[in-house]
Amino acid sequence: MHDQRDAVDPTAWFDSVDLATLRARGGAKWSKYGPDVLAAWVADMDFPPVAAVRSALDAVLERGSLGYPWLLEHNPVADGFADWARRRHGWEIDPSLVVNTIDVLQPMLALIELYSEPGDGIVVQDPIYPPFRNAIIDAGRVVVENRLGTSLDPSAMDLEGLAAGTDERTRVVLLCNPHNPTGRVFTRAELQGLADLAIERDWLVISDEIHADLIYPDQHHIPFATLGDEVAARTVTLTAATKTFNIAGLRLAIAVFGSAAQLARYQSIPRYLLGGANIMGVEASVAAWRDGEAWLDALLPYLRANRDRVVEAVAAMPGVHMQAPQATYLAWLDCRELLERSSAPNAFERFLQGGVALNDGADFGTAGEGFVRLNFATSRGVLERILDRMNEVCLASF
Repeated sequence: MHDQRDAVDPTAWFDSVDLATLRARGGAKWSKYGPDVLAAWVADMDFPPVAAVRSALDAVLERGSLGYPWLLEHNPVADGFADWARRRHGWEIDPSLVVNTIDVLQPMLALIELYSEPGDGIVVQDPIYPPFRNAIIDAGRVVVENRLGTSLDPSAMDLEGLAAGTDERTRVVLLCNPHNPTGRVFTRAELQGLADLAIERDWLVISDEIHADLIYPDQHHIPFATLGDEVAARTVTLTAATKTFNIAGLRLAIAVFGSAAQLARYQSIPRYLLGGANIMGVEASVAAWRDGEAWLDALLPYLRANRDRVVEAVAAMPGVHMQAPQATYLAWLDCRELLERSSAPNAFERFLQGGVALNDGADFGTAGEGFVRLNFATSRGVLERILDRMNEVCLASF
């Protein structure tokens, strides 16, 4: 129903999203908390996927191509991402070192198992996307917290703390860049400092760069593996088209290995533990990277305007504070002052009582206690309703 509007004016298409449409979709985001709650939690955008993706999926159905995809001799996903990475990020990769995965968490857990032993330390930079911590704990490894923040910048990478807080049993660093939930884009100096430590201490760096395309002006994403051959050789980059083009339900991501030796080690895992490619995910991802760039170029200013509106609205909410994210469509809100005036156990519950579902900051580690994460990837009309309800909650507490 949006195809013509999409082709002529993407902004009008983004604006057209309304509550009735969202509630009718049946997905997790708009179903979990019921019909009276506005959803601003899980990291799905509310916008339908780009026209090129819809066309690709329609073509699969028209061909009746719902059997097993043949990807053993040639991987179009690898070629599609290699071209995208070159155009968008200036990153030259070897498609033969790209492996399709179900999502970014599947290879992350497999790599933790390969490169560490039970009881070894795995670094996360708190607050961090909750499945990172869960993957470490599920594997019987130890979570090594390297909290973001220095005296000069509350979301900076603490390299001194990283050096001091790790030991000979630290094996792997889970890097999230751009960072979820803070929206921080790490600088070259920060990444180089991490790279130097990884080389010195023989760490594997698993770099989740799934939000790399969602960068705001004056920022530049630096793929960690581009910091030199020695860095690339100890880096596995995890990414997908799913966040950029809103197709997470199609269950396809990729792992980009920095060396053939790394890839061979990964492929030593029994094949059927690694899953297989989803034909719909393959076709959608390739189409998105090939034909979705103009749509993304229209999306980014829309998200930036939404981000700026959130910053403006939060500045007027008593008891809530934030830094503007440099990337992603996620805002990290400090509600500790608000909680001092509330009987709710946490900010998530307080806002849920007011009819808005956010993510509870405590799920992102102890550094997230007293915070919530807000997803602002929705139409302006829906966003205003979310912000109005949040403001009412804050005003009622002061």
